[in-house]
Amino acid sequence: MAGNSFGQIFKISTYGESHGVALGVTIDGCPAGLSIDEAFIQSELDRRKPGQSAIVTQRKEGDHFEILSGVFEGKSTGTPISIMIRNKDQKSKDYSHIADKFRPSHADFTYKAKYGNRDYRGGGRSSARETVARVAAGAIAKTLLKESGITINAFVNQVGNIKLVTPDNQLDFSKIEDNIIRCPEEKTANAMIDLIKDIKKQGETIGGAIRCVIKNCPAGLGEPVFDKLHADLGKAMLSINAVKGFEYGSGFAAISMKGSEHNDKFISEGEAIKTTTNFSGGIQGGISNGMDIYFNIAFKPVATIMRDQQSVDVDGNEATVTGKGRHDPCVVPRAVPIVEAMAALVLADHMLRDRSVRL
Repeated sequence: MAGNSFGQIFKISTYGESHGVALGVTIDGCPAGLSIDEAFIQSELDRRKPGQSAIVTQRKEGDHFEILSGVFEGKSTGTPISIMIRNKDQKSKDYSHIADKFRPSHADFTYKAKYGNRDYRGGGRSSARETVARVAAGAIAKTLLKESGITINAFVNQVGNIKLVTPDNQLDFSKIEDNIIRCPEEKTANAMIDLIKDIKKQGETIGGAIRCVIKNCPAGLGEPVFDKLHADLGKAMLSINAVKGFEYGSGFAAISMKGSEHNDKFISEGEAIKTTTNFSGGIQGGISNGMDIYFNIAFKPVATIMRDQQSVDVDGNEATVTGKGRHDPCVVPRAVPIVEAMAALVLADHMLRDRSVRL
């Protein structure tokens, strides 16, 4: 299986399956001497782990990690960092009923078509449980970015038709973790939570969206032509399970604007050059311009629903797929740290790539 690695200089490779012994990640290219805060890594994993509230899957995983290499006396050594997270609460029997059936909108059929076999236990490698490894690596990338003052904040800004409309500059990002949906506006958060609870009672699932805002990113990150910063951010976000859309800056709203309305005018503020508006989303020509980088990610409804669905088996015969097991009614609350982690991995990689082009 190809495609398990991401990045060029700050490069990660993940491994493991949902119901295997463990999942993990190897990070290559992390500079030596970086202080590794294990408590921070665990706190990031805790934000993603299952079983943390009534509106997420009730699989009980502590997601405790082990650092196997690359760290000595609390600092990175410059050699590959390997982190492993053991699975503790697999219930593989919950999936025996679909061993020979293809679940609608899952990767069952496509994995079978590509590889000739598949791990039906929780989806195997296609499971969103793989993202635990990304969050572990993202915590180290965040630590590297913190040295340059770069901050990344993602939050839920839509569930179903309930949407957060307050502008970013009027939101208090410190309130993102104040509720189980991870929306920084209490009234909207409560409405989202109520909707998800109702959807869960129906045996259904619902989609949502996450917004990410990156502050204090210096101008100059990104590589023309194919490795534009927004292109790599888009690839990173679209690699996350259940993501159906990515837009940065003005996104699709730019279609209805005139050039004179959309152009971000440059001004000088002391020694800094900024723009009066930020329809560019902090990126121009594929390179960061020093303004806030922001983007939205759309997530589909979780494919497993607690209702019978019609499908076919591996022989093409009609079959009924019955919803069983422990699944998220809406993926976005637990996806917030995953979005932040992937954004951090992209920026860490481009920051190290930028250093390599200047004396």
